[in-house]
Amino acid sequence: MADQLMRATAADGGIRAVGVITTRLTEEARQRHQLSYVATAALGRTMSSGLLLASSMKRPGSRINIRIRGNGPLGGILVDAGLDGTVRGYVDNPEIELPPNDKGKLDVGGAVGHEGYVYVVRDVGYGYPYSSTVEIVSGEVGEDIANYLVTSEQTPSALVVGVFVGAEGVTASGGLLIQVLPKAARDEELVATLESRIGQLAGFTPLLQAGKTLPEMFEQLLGDMGLEIFPETQLVRFHCGCSFDRMLGALKILGETELQDMIEKDNGAEATCHFCNEVYQASSDELAQLISELRAES
Repeated sequence: MADQLMRATAADGGIRAVGVITTRLTEEARQRHQLSYVATAALGRTMSSGLLLASSMKRPGSRINIRIRGNGPLGGILVDAGLDGTVRGYVDNPEIELPPNDKGKLDVGGAVGHEGYVYVVRDVGYGYPYSSTVEIVSGEVGEDIANYLVTSEQTPSALVVGVFVGAEGVTASGGLLIQVLPKAARDEELVATLESRIGQLAGFTPLLQAGKTLPEMFEQLLGDMGLEIFPETQLVRFHCGCSFDRMLGALKILGETELQDMIEKDNGAEATCHFCNEVYQASSDELAQLISELRAES
């Protein structure tokens, strides 16, 4: 099944639902960064969360950044996701591996840590980006992002994200975001019913592995609540906007002295993009050209 995002509403627009499948893009991230099992799960959950949060933005070009920094051995997680369906991200320590937790699952919470902060920045394409910080609740990512939505955006939300990764790579990844908007939040019976159903979910990846489609998942949760599924299916993918030209631009900022030092000591320069792990190399001739451009501009 292709990586995709779908939207739906229920309860006369009082409930907003978004589902995303990110299996292929999470596998691409695993390969690019040579991630361990637990690092794959942590980054995959965060990338799914980023796409789900970005889906509510309105202006083309809008993007959301999620940074999770806990006290666990994984270090930080950084994800950049856009309304256009593109996402990229990395973790500080991709090789970290931990034993399964007491439920026999990948110990994402232990890897991320149970203390620390979640930083979310919404860039709507104009003005100053909106930023917010909340404390980590569990380190399991889904609960932490849901806590951000409740705390910072005052929107009761349930976020279910998951990644299944084995010896053959990532075979299931994605998530569901269900939000109760103000017009429905006053209906206590509806909210209680929704909470009960979400609580009974075994997780996202078991549904995906069982062959459930996003519309079928929506139907299972919201089918008797006036469910309306939007017909548009948005494709999502791992994409990084880095390039060789951008790398040269970054090198140019270093100035003539530093560039000359690179030519004399290293006979060129090498740079690696944190987000996608792409390696770019500039020859001594290309660095000399940058020096010539700097002299011409001065």
